[in-house]
Amino acid sequence: MQFYLDGYRPGDPLVQEPHPSVTGRPEGLPEQVDVLIVGCGPAGLVLAAQLAAFPEISTMIVDRRNGPLEVGQADGVAVRTVEMFEAFGLAGRLLDEAYWVNEVTFWRPDPEDPSSIARTGRVLDTEVGLSEFPHVIVNQARMLTYLREHMERSASRLAPSYGLHASDLTVDPSGGSEHPVTVTLEHLDDSRTTGRTSTVRARYVVGCDGARSNVRSAIGRELVGDLTNQSWGVMDVLCVTDFPDIRLKAAISASEGSILVIPREGGYLVRLYIELDAVRDRDMLENRSVTPAKLAAVANRILHPYTVEVKDVGWWSVYEIGQRLSDKFDDVPAGETATRHPRVFIAGDACHTHSAKAGQGMNVSMADAWNLGWKLGAVLRGTARPDLLHTYSTERQEVAAELIAFDREFSRRFSADPSNEGADPEEFQRYFVQQGRFTAGVATTYAPSMITADCDFQHLAAGLPVGMRFHSAPVVRLADAKHLHLGHVARADGAWRLYAFADREHPASPSSRLRELCDFLESDESPVARHTPSGAECDSVIDVRAVLQQGHRDLSTDEVPAILQPRKGRFRLVDYEKVFCADRGSDIFDLRGIDRATGCMVLVRPDQYVAHVLPLDAHQALADFLGGVLLESR
Repeated sequence: MQFYLDGYRPGDPLVQEPHPSVTGRPEGLPEQVDVLIVGCGPAGLVLAAQLAAFPEISTMIVDRRNGPLEVGQADGVAVRTVEMFEAFGLAGRLLDEAYWVNEVTFWRPDPEDPSSIARTGRVLDTEVGLSEFPHVIVNQARMLTYLREHMERSASRLAPSYGLHASDLTVDPSGGSEHPVTVTLEHLDDSRTTGRTSTVRARYVVGCDGARSNVRSAIGRELVGDLTNQSWGVMDVLCVTDFPDIRLKAAISASEGSILVIPREGGYLVRLYIELDAVRDRDMLENRSVTPAKLAAVANRILHPYTVEVKDVGWWSVYEIGQRLSDKFDDVPAGETATRHPRVFIAGDACHTHSAKAGQGMNVSMADAWNLGWKLGAVLRGTARPDLLHTYSTERQEVAAELIAFDREFSRRFSADPSNEGADPEEFQRYFVQQGRFTAGVATTYAPSMITADCDFQHLAAGLPVGMRFHSAPVVRLADAKHLHLGHVARADGAWRLYAFADREHPASPSSRLRELCDFLESDESPVARHTPSGAECDSVIDVRAVLQQGHRDLSTDEVPAILQPRKGRFRLVDYEKVFCADRGSDIFDLRGIDRATGCMVLVRPDQYVAHVLPLDAHQALADFLGGVLLESR
């Protein structure tokens, strides 16, 4: 973590100095903003947290609730989401508070007594080496708190406005207005209308307002799919039980139904997902008379011979499984993408819904928002072409479609009757292991586009596939010999990362391909020079970093090219944190299949997905690719 660039000041270094626009901000709702976000759930707050990094962009986020969410709803945090929270500087806090899902057990009917259950398997929750972070469980409300506090510490001092419902939205079809989207906000008091309304005009609007999204309806999109006629109860409980795996994630499929046990943070709380049978539980489903006591009774029926005595209920609900998807995530008709840029977007449950058991809803929603956030930031700051905004719907709709298909199959297998003739008690366990990368959130692969290149040089970095998330690995920072993860140096600041993995030559040698690359990057023809706005920090658009093969004790900082020790801030201080060396105990070149003879460049998008792999001497190819995304600064 870096701070004090523009002068020492006492106090919490995580609290940034407010941007000048904050001090003159008028009271009440603004008449116009750059971005209006509707909804303070996971997608809305991740989007707001990303935009908070750009205080020159005016952002407003509203929610119909009276205040922040306090309990319940989603709780599973995939390893990819923890990686994302690290980019916001929030992973440490999340990991300290959360329950870590280390292993999963599987329970099926006991072959000797089918009326009882027996453990049939136990596996690692996440395969070794998949991420440096674990799969964790924490209340969604806590994660939203982390994001709000991050926004409040930012230079933008961004904070949600509650009690506002987006009741109407229109887009000026002429394209002549700088703020073409008009939103009517209805003022609510404890969810009741007050008769007051306000109007806000925006350059862009993002609907993160859930499955019943008004924003989605306003742009003519709809969720299409099916309900499965399967109902599940969910409870966060404090309980006393003789079930031995109550502090492990446990998937239980019995003759009486299915339960998913999810231990919660704090050591005592546990979440139970309880399948409700359409026949045996018909009365309470049809009469809508479900209560926590009735859910506990169903749980005891399934868990036999074990029992669970519920002492306290923190939150509970009943939901029906359904998989539904919007055909597009913005307001531009499919046939008009060549002539129009989107102005309204939807994210999260507003564009895809599914069951809760696979733990994907909150995670995929947050990934939607991060994908969109850096793109909006780049376009509004004038560093990227507006065509970039088309890639949001293209990329995330495909991911959501894959999620829907996975969730349908996952739900089918989880709820399959284990008493059916020929049923294999290990089938679901094998499927769980096979799909581990998907549930961890690291299987997403973006297709070639203006921001994702073809894989012509993938052999130079076989373990960093183009289109997939940048898989971090240990390194040693040259300047201070600190052992760290390379991926952790990148913050959610909207910058592209160019990682130059060096060839074998000493970086000071005239024959070093790394030095030749650095000479090019320091020239006037460099994409760094071409795309960095005047007055901006040299690494604010393209952040160049190097990973050397030599040990950190075999080099000196005075042998490093100047672009890898840039001068920054009003005092022109030297940034010494751009150069890393291979960790001899866990060598990144070996772990990620980097070609040692030639080295390579790995270009990473602001949301940590690999955009391109190129030879170190492919200077013009790098410039051409970035030139297709970024605008000239001169």
